[in-house]
Amino acid sequence: MYSPTRQEPLHVAIIGAGIAGVSVALGLQARGVSYTIYERAPGFREIGAGIGFSPNAEHAMRSLNPDMFAAYRRVANPNGEDYFQWVDGYETNELIFKLHVGKDSFLGGLRSTFLDEWSQLIPSSAVQFDKHLDTITKPAPDSPSDKLLIHFTDGTTAAADAIVGCDGIRSRVRQLILPEPPVRPGYTQKFCFRALAPMPAAVAALGYARTSTRFMYNGPGAHLITYPVANSSLLNILAVLSDPSPSWPHPHHTAAGSKSEVTAAFAEWCGAARAIVGLLPDSDGGKMDKWGIFDLAADPVPQYHGGRVCVAGDAAHATGPHLGAGAGMGIEDALVLGALLAEANKRWTGVEKDSDGKGRLVEKALEVYNDVRYLRTQEVIHSTRKACDLFHWRDPDVARDPEGFGKEITELFYEIWKYDVDGMVERAVAKFVETAL
Repeated sequence: MYSPTRQEPLHVAIIGAGIAGVSVALGLQARGVSYTIYERAPGFREIGAGIGFSPNAEHAMRSLNPDMFAAYRRVANPNGEDYFQWVDGYETNELIFKLHVGKDSFLGGLRSTFLDEWSQLIPSSAVQFDKHLDTITKPAPDSPSDKLLIHFTDGTTAAADAIVGCDGIRSRVRQLILPEPPVRPGYTQKFCFRALAPMPAAVAALGYARTSTRFMYNGPGAHLITYPVANSSLLNILAVLSDPSPSWPHPHHTAAGSKSEVTAAFAEWCGAARAIVGLLPDSDGGKMDKWGIFDLAADPVPQYHGGRVCVAGDAAHATGPHLGAGAGMGIEDALVLGALLAEANKRWTGVEKDSDGKGRLVEKALEVYNDVRYLRTQEVIHSTRKACDLFHWRDPDVARDPEGFGKEITELFYEIWKYDVDGMVERAVAKFVETAL
């Protein structure tokens, strides 16, 4: 037997400070695992658009870090009703189906507001901004350290025992661990417009009942989503349009658009839908950004890890917004990673420094993470596409039939919401403990 040399505790580098990256950080923090976030932007930054967190995401958040969940509840906008409601936005403006989401569940708010709250839980010493990842290298054979080296474009380096890439759909970390063939985000032939309307104007146009909770307006080739945010002072509006073109003709995922483009798309829809479009801003000549909706369905990531490096959130399994599940999947990722890396950290100081056991310990944790998360997250990508087909009346006979639509949309949402999050974590830890002995 050897006498183990005491080691520094495991240290994790997180690339990216969006919702997934911050979730990973807060999960590690709650479990006493050392980390540093490296973010390419000059500060924590999210677009000022609405977002909701599904029941499974809320459950995962509560388990991940109670302080994170408390911050979420503190700023989330309460629902007027505990239902999702879909209406025929094209002809009748009548209710097609309503789905119970649970008491005070699936709350919404602004992405930027949630990120602002959560970032306050992270010590300033644990995050570095203006850090653009260049490459990752293994230590030299004669190096006194067995840590991975992270090289940034400003010429600086950092060291870590494990690296989690949370750097989005065009992930640099993913490129480094899976270089050939490169995974390319695919255009879903959908694009969207986002806006925030002052609530008094929204109530005047739509009435209180349609602005106090979440509504979706379905129709041929498009749909609208509205729900209150910012303490019900604003109505979040999302307009999603189908595109006959198989490719996105712009160099970036966002492009210049206009209110007139949206107005034309919904010109033949019912009065309520046209009233929602009328709430879009007229400032700056009605100019608006439009967002191409990309995912990783056609070119899926074959695995979420490579050695002591892994990807999470959109970097691993980017999906469209149509089931409101993307951010929640990132939080579930963070929960599993937090549990596994905390378990690895318990064993860390008992591994001899000069052996390769430390590296194998991290590799095994990330292998288990991949095994536990892969199938579920890949299924969500495809379920999200199916949901949008329903909203856009790809099969009008089903989409306009309350029974047929209700059955299909309930199945799609419930396979996400009613997932055994705690069981997932228990399986992951048990598998790691069994294989790491």
